[in-house]
Amino acid sequence: MKEKRTEPRFDVCLTARWQGCVTNCDVRISDLSQGGCYLDTIADVMVGEILFLKILMPDGKWFELQGVVAHSTYRLGFGIRFMNLNEKQRDQIRSFLKTQNQRLEESSETTEGREILRPLEEIDITSSSIM
Repeated sequence: MKEKRTEPRFDVCLTARWQGCVTNCDVRISDLSQGGCYLDTIADVMVGEILFLKILMPDGKWFELQGVVAHSTYRLGFGIRFMNLNEKQRDQIRSFLKTQNQRLEESSETTEGREILRPLEEIDITSSSIM
């Protein structure tokens, strides 16, 4: 399958709420980029469905945006592509990703064994060993 993402994705764990055609749900965002995110949820959505998403940021404030379902895996989750972002929303996403990366870089300098937040595309998943 050809990769369609245009922005690097970063592994995160954020609480979010979404409102779509059928339902409102609390979900977990497991990866985020400037162009979209992946929501872990058993709720069912339709590809092409437009959603309103609220993300609970670490400062306790809700960040609101709109997206369209790009792909869905039944009972696992779905990816959304952000749409109609204004410059303030883009800046907030960029700032969050930059801050998270800086915090992990700083903590990895003092805490052995922690890794820097890296785009998921850079993580080697080909290893066959089990820890």
